Amino acid sequence: MKEIKFISLILLSMLFFGCNMEQGKVSDPMSEGPSVVEMKNVDGRYRLFVNGEEFFVKGAGCEHGPCSEIAAHGGNSIRTWRTDNRRQTGMEVLDEAWENGLMVMMGLDVARERHGFDYDDEEAVAAQLEQFRKEVLELKDHPALLGWGIGNELNLRYTNLKVWDAVNDIARMIKEVDGNHVTTTMLAGIGPREVEYITQNCPDIDFISIQMYGDIINLEQRIKDAGYDGPYLVTEWGATGHWEMPETEWGSPIEQTSTEKAEAIKKRYEVAILGDDERCMGSYVFLWGQKQERTPSWYGLYTEKGEKTEPINVMEYFWTGQWPENMAPQMHDITIVGKGGRFDNVRLSKNGEYTAKIEVEHPDNGSLTVRAEIMPEPEELSDGGDYEPRPVTIEGLILSADTSEITFRAPAESGAYRILVYVTDTDNNAGTANIPFFVE
Repeated sequence: MKEIKFISLILLSMLFFGCNMEQGKVSDPMSEGPSVVEMKNVDGRYRLFVNGEEFFVKGAGCEHGPCSEIAAHGGNSIRTWRTDNRRQTGMEVLDEAWENGLMVMMGLDVARERHGFDYDDEEAVAAQLEQFRKEVLELKDHPALLGWGIGNELNLRYTNLKVWDAVNDIARMIKEVDGNHVTTTMLAGIGPREVEYITQNCPDIDFISIQMYGDIINLEQRIKDAGYDGPYLVTEWGATGHWEMPETEWGSPIEQTSTEKAEAIKKRYEVAILGDDERCMGSYVFLWGQKQERTPSWYGLYTEKGEKTEPINVMEYFWTGQWPENMAPQMHDITIVGKGGRFDNVRLSKNGEYTAKIEVEHPDNGSLTVRAEIMPEPEELSDGGDYEPRPVTIEGLILSADTSEITFRAPAESGAYRILVYVTDTDNNAGTANIPFFVE
């Protein structure tokens, strides 16, 4: 059944984008011409339309992740943050998406005030606009292009409202040179200050996009409080943010297990994404890939080794209406025996030997493999999703590991650490859990 489903998705993708397979090759996508993307209100429901067909976004934020897997799991779109992610050009991203039947909400990496950009500097603002003109002209005719995401969370720790004037200037330029695609800007949350200014001063922004994590369960109320009554996409959401979780006494945030994340994501999709059938036009779950942010496993739906976690099972269910045949291992809990649970302050002695207990559920526990690692807590902490260096794993501390417990030795130096556990099956799935501890 899995092979039949995958083949069906490929055939639908070929039909949608007019692909051909002459001599075993996909036709040049640029020869197809641009897709015409519009936003319409039909019978009181806002929706995007691609070449006249309704298009509810079933997407994921994907910059370096396995793009083809999104289509295999039933998704129809990806979202980027910039036109060149240093591994692929914008054109290469669009080509790969088109080959897999996906549409792309292409990001334009607008400079942020919190990074030092001055929106009172008219010369710098004009230079930025011209750079984006070049990027738009290069990519605007690709058939996989869905729209333009102008800036990411420009309202995060900012003061100068002129940033929205610059955003609207970019949107106006896009409508002048492109005209076939929608424009939006991605907000960190949603507040009345931005809503009022954008609504009154940014007529070339077709709709706003909202980014929230644990608090997305309150999206309806947050939108109401902000005074926004227009259409929107949710362009980032997923695991509970590290800033939203409890911390230890020494400031280490408590990460949910992959199963806790899956349960939360399921409820959030039902309540926040599907709950507003009139104005929500779809979403992009974060992150189809992996990144270091407080831990290597917090936000990515994949592990560093490319294994799929349980939240991907949840997204496939919503995107296709069916649960996958092979589900990821479920990780219900992790504790360090005798030293309290994840929400306690676990303090250990230097070089002491300890056991971490895990609760795993899987149809075939005998087929599972367990690995674990210990690393110090990161010292250089990212802000707003910026780059964060990954702490180096301390070798030689894991003494044994199975599906019930991990025996380990505490580091020889005092400080804040974390033990991370990965339980994997034979279908490239993984369950994840970790617990911070402090060595006295």
